[in-house]
Amino acid sequence: MSLLRRGWLIQSVAILLLTLSTGIAAAQQTSTQKPNAGDESAKIVETLERQAAAWNRGDILEFMETYWKDDRLTFSGSGQTMRGWQATLERYQKNYPKEKMGKLHFDEISCELLSPDAALVLGDWHLDNAGEKKDGNFSLVLRKLDGRWLIIHDHSSTKTDEK
Repeated sequence: MSLLRRGWLIQSVAILLLTLSTGIAAAQQTSTQKPNAGDESAKIVETLERQAAAWNRGDILEFMETYWKDDRLTFSGSGQTMRGWQATLERYQKNYPKEKMGKLHFDEISCELLSPDAALVLGDWHLDNAGEKKDGNFSLVLRKLDGRWLIIHDHSSTKTDEK
């Protein structure tokens, strides 16, 4: 085989391999993209907005509607983890009677869809009770159960001035 034909053959094979690898990479990227990721993230943020609105009305039971009503729900804070929806409700009721609930808002929210029905959400919370302010951050794991995004794990902590 002449040197010219061999060079042409090598170039043709290289172009074919490049074309195939580009197609495979594009197919892999398409298959791993999360369908409607933006729509689902927006639904999750709406869930948190409903949660804050319920809190701000002093409606702790509606606030708790965003949590998985199951004994396997986990809530971590103040150096301990509790299990169960009822225990979480009782914790909120004990620590935040209606007159001490104040106004709650969230910001710096980021949603990472882990699968079509699971998400990790990070953000900051701010609570103002008649001028007494508390701030903290949270990491939530949500699952889409029966078409609704529900918190199955909440880890919330209070920010301190220490750096």
